[in-house]
Amino acid sequence: MRDLYRTIKNRAEGQFKDRGSRFIAFAYPLQDEDEIRQQMAVLKKEYHDARHHCFAWRLGAEMERYRVNDDGEPSGSAGKPIFGQLQSRELTDILVVVIRYFGGTLLGVGGLINAYRTAAAAALDHAVIVEKRVEERLDIKFGYTAMNAVMKVIKGFDLGFENQQFDLECSLTVRVWIRHTPGVVEKLSQIEGCRVIVES
Repeated sequence: MRDLYRTIKNRAEGQFKDRGSRFIAFAYPLQDEDEIRQQMAVLKKEYHDARHHCFAWRLGAEMERYRVNDDGEPSGSAGKPIFGQLQSRELTDILVVVIRYFGGTLLGVGGLINAYRTAAAAALDHAVIVEKRVEERLDIKFGYTAMNAVMKVIKGFDLGFENQQFDLECSLTVRVWIRHTPGVVEKLSQIEGCRVIVES
């Protein structure tokens, strides 16, 4: 299982022209299919007069979820070359869309593959690539008397926490880099009355 993955930090844009056809590429850091659908709807509205809106996306640290779409171009001539750029750069949690304005001259399948690949590469060349940690959520429940011991572990691993509730019975949710999960769970389990639930 991966504990790091590569994605882009910012929206980026690139262009390519060939025999009158214009290819405008956009890359977005996105984390779920709803965000992808919303972004596609925005682009189709903004560039409603374009002939094609071809795209590729990939999601998840394990890079197991992906989709390519030729949007009316010959099969394999648009979505796959765009996706090839995600593969060669090992990127995930990303959507790349290439919008084509037809210039009147047919480019042929080879020309289209080159155009979509080059436009996608141009957008990704303008993006800032970042490495992110794969994290898990831990739900921690403990008695008030264990508060100092729990906080010492959280501080020791430099964990941010959310959903905290401090009462006679306390609860916290923390995000942990999966590389550190076993160590955090072990330390917390040694505290009397402390229970930990791991959520991926």
